[in-house]
Formats: sequence, C-alpha cells, structure tokens
Amino acid sequence: MRLATFRVDGAARVGVVGDDATVTGLDDLVPGAPLDMLTAIDQWQRIAPALAEPPIRSGAGLPLDRARLLAPIPRPRRNLFCVGWNYAEHFAEGKSFRGAASPQEVPEHPALFSKNPATVTGPDSPVFHPGPRSAELDWEVELAVVIGTGGRDIDEAVALSHVFGYTVANDVSVRDFQRTRHGGQWFKGKNFDTHCPLGPWIVTADEIPDPQVLDISSRINGEPKQSSNTRYMVFGVARIIAELSNGMALEAGDVILTGTPSGVGFARNPPEFLKPGDVMEMEIGGIGVLRNRVVPYGATA
Repeated sequence: MRLATFRVDGAARVGVVGDDATVTGLDDLVPGAPLDMLTAIDQWQRIAPALAEPPIRSGAGLPLDRARLLAPIPRPRRNLFCVGWNYAEHFAEGKSFRGAASPQEVPEHPALFSKNPATVTGPDSPVFHPGPRSAELDWEVELAVVIGTGGRDIDEAVALSHVFGYTVANDVSVRDFQRTRHGGQWFKGKNFDTHCPLGPWIVTADEIPDPQVLDISSRINGEPKQSSNTRYMVFGVARIIAELSNGMALEAGDVILTGTPSGVGFARNPPEFLKPGDVMEMEIGGIGVLRNRVVPYGATA
C-alpha cells in the first residue's frame, strides 16, 4: 500500500494512492482515521484491518495531478537518523574527501549522524541553494526506512518486523561545510533548511518484504548520475536498525536514511555541484520517483 500526505484546498490529509494515479483520503476509507501520518502509524493496527474490508472503501479518488503531495511525514517528531558511507563503492570514492585521518577501510560499524526535522521537504518542493555561503551543493539518493514499532536493543533477526514502510530520500549536502568547517563534524553540512526531500509516499513493509533487492538511482536534469542496488549496502536495513537501537530506543515514526551509492557530485571528475534551476530526480524501484528543483537561497515556494 502507498500512503501519501497531500493537500487540496485546505489542511493536509493522509491518503491511499491507487494504481490509477489517484489518492483517496484515509478518513474516507476508514471512518475516524487520523489526518496525519504519524498518528496513522501509531494507530495502524486498528486501521489496516479496516482497509482490507471492501465495504468500507468509497468511490473514486482524487487524481494525483490535482493534489499537492507533501513529504509523507512533513515534520518528524525527532531528528532523522542517517548512515554514511554505506555502499562500498561510495566509501572508496570518498577517500580523498575524508582525509588521511579518517578510516580508509570499511569499518565494522556504520557511521551515524542526523538531520533535524526542519530539513524535511516534499516532492516537487524547492530545495534552497546555499547561495553565497557555498557553491558545493550535492545530491545523495537514499532508501529511507520508517519505523512502525519502536524498541530498544532490537535483534537484527527480527528488526524488519519493526518497519512500517519505505520511502525515497535525498540527503542533500553542503560539502565544504561538511568537510572543512565545525571540527570536521557533518551535522551543519547536512542540516540546511529544505535539504532532506522525502517522498513521494510511503510504501508499507508488506509490499517490500526484502529491502535489499531494490534498484536505486539518481538523475540531474535528466542525466543519470547514480545507479546501484540496495544489495550492495555494507550494512543492511536490519543491521542498521539493530545498531541504532543499541541502548537507544527507536520510536514509531522515526525515519532512517540508509546511505547513498557512488556517483555523487563531489567525487566526479571534475566535481559537479548543483546550481539554481537544476532538477534532481531520485528513484527507487518499487517505491517511485522523488523530484525537486534547486532554487536560489530564500526563494519562495
């Protein structure tokens, strides 16, 4: 099932996206269903059985081209958890970026950082160029995991049972801020406003029983930049959940970005960086395409 957050002439609602390119409000399908995704995730054990009952379903949905899709979770409750250097080829292409003091071999445990909730934006929404602050704006297509059942010290063997669903993420990064400022910490370079597009919807976990078999790619202005498969992750989704929950409780609605494959801008020869007007398309098989345009810093949506 594909679940989207959308807006039509008013407040945001959660909807079910059909194969006919329509979206139907969850509250139209299940009387009393919540209007926001986080509450829907919290109440999913009640909602899901009702969605399986044909008599509850209403008439035709709204065509997607008449609805404005927002990020599936427009404002996460907590920071988004992120994994760096999680594809071997991307780790290799980043050796010069990391510098001599950083690990030169794939580590035994994943590199972790976070993005704050204000970085989140939705499909077809503008992404701010940093303007005079930096010319090194980069793209990163990533599989994003949405937690459905929280827990602490989750065993890797059962970790996927804690997943609510999956969506597409773009871990937009300001590379010089990430590399050379603030003590070499990644946080600032990963946390400019609008620098975490998510969408276009969440595909529930029952539709993706194995998250390690998905094609993943990116295009800039229609030109292919990244092309890989999630089978090449160094640390799979289950391992990432186990690592993050080690001594730290995960909560329903938490979002985890699982890393990007090779082909990002800073590692190309010569390096390529985004500029205003560029269109980014991030695609994951079985989920969909997340599209965003880069706009000058401070431009209105």
